[in-house]
Amino acid sequence: MTAAADSSVSLPTASDICPPLRFAVMGAGAVGCYFGALLARAGHAVTLIGRPAHVLAVRDHGLRLQTAAMDVQVPLAASTEPSAVHGADVVLFCVKSSDSEDAARQIRPHLAPGALVLTLQNGVDNDERVRAVLDASTPVAAAVVYVATAMGGPGHVVHHGRGELVIAPSPRSDEVARQLTAAGIPTQVSDNVRGALWAKLVLNSAYNALSALSQQPYGPLVQVPGVTQVIADIVAECLAVAAADGVTIPGDVQAAVRGIASTMPSQYSSTAQDLARGKPTEIDHLNGYVVKRGAALGVPTPLNHALKVLVKLAEMRRAAG
Repeated sequence: MTAAADSSVSLPTASDICPPLRFAVMGAGAVGCYFGALLARAGHAVTLIGRPAHVLAVRDHGLRLQTAAMDVQVPLAASTEPSAVHGADVVLFCVKSSDSEDAARQIRPHLAPGALVLTLQNGVDNDERVRAVLDASTPVAAAVVYVATAMGGPGHVVHHGRGELVIAPSPRSDEVARQLTAAGIPTQVSDNVRGALWAKLVLNSAYNALSALSQQPYGPLVQVPGVTQVIADIVAECLAVAAADGVTIPGDVQAAVRGIASTMPSQYSSTAQDLARGKPTEIDHLNGYVVKRGAALGVPTPLNHALKVLVKLAEMRRAAG
């Protein structure tokens, strides 16, 4: 690990755009740590809120940010307490989808008036679930995350590729998007975040469970005979449910699905990482959500249903030791 980034690289700072913001990362896993590190390097005050071992490592040594271009220690604040969101202008809400309501209840008493809560999570309905828990005056905006990251250990985040966000409109979204972009996080504000969330859901439904069940990254996964056809059939089910639900999915979803294996060949899905660590997965909010919406709309989803059940069985096996 090198001690610092190349000194010839000039990073934009928060003051280049407008006064820096105060960010809190609720649920500081790989995604939140990566974005938090970039924001801290750009001059923003960032507090990570996470598990004790991770928090202790960050307090002692800073957060190690490892990418293809750099390997650096980033000083920032860290806490195990949800109350650490106090004073934040923006909360990057990065908890597991199944923990959304509980985490929202924990931070609710501590949010500053007007603080923007950005939901950077898998699934398509987290912003609605968080909004239902928080005060009506608290702006909540969904964010679609396109990044490949993993935790290398406590206090250590590894970046494998990409790093863009698409966020929904809110009173502060334009300002926050400018600040994020200046920090090296390309960010767009979109009126069709629901469609973009569905596009991400299709990608996750296509790859996450297969990567988890095989414990293979995306590149080797698609080299196995028959896998690409299975992925195509999963995608077809997802798109049928989306169409029945009146969702307009932007871009070429089929091309995006095909491209994942080449743009992120070494990436294990978040579901694969959860299974490997014996943690509960988010399968209910990925393939499981497609199954639930399909049932409500009368659209058959046998492949997504099978994948959900198989991941649940794998969770049981890991829990049993």
